[in-house]
Amino acid sequence: EMIDLGFEKLESGENLPQPPAVLAQLGRDPKKPTVCFYGHVDVQPAKMEDGWDTDPYTMTEKDGNLYARGATDNKGPVLAWLNAVETYRALKKDIPVNLKFVIEGLEEASPEPLENLVKRQEAFFTDVDYIVISDNVLLSRKPALTYGTRGDAYFFIEVTQYLKDRKST
Repeated sequence: EMIDLGFEKLESGENLPQPPAVLAQLGRDPKKPTVCFYGHVDVQPAKMEDGWDTDPYTMTEKDGNLYARGATDNKGPVLAWLNAVETYRALKKDIPVNLKFVIEGLEEASPEPLENLVKRQEAFFTDVDYIVISDNVLLSRKPALTYGTRGDAYFFIEVTQYLKDRKST
């Protein structure tokens, strides 16, 4: 289901539409735990001057590696979940958990739309037993689970000084 996240009011007074989020569910078996996967598909800006050998917005294969803006943060992991579901279905295997997905496009810009989404869609999350966030760095070419994440703290500090020299004599 596509969820409308509304508008962001800019300083100019203009309203900027925010990209919708996706909430999806696969399986509702009360005997199985429910795992919710969170991912985002937006990226930080990039330019060739930032050190890219190829266009950052065109996926390029080089020496067995894929290079593109967002390939690991976070489009690649989102596709990995979807490919895992596709593989279970292709093999006609039962997925051992119920799945829920939250995919949004504003993680790089602001936490507020996601926070508002969770509050507005509280019923979607009531049966979630586990949350998986794969928005982290790859430490090697091997798959890994990160069991702790970090948070952001934003501060505004204003420093003023005396106009006269203030030293002891």
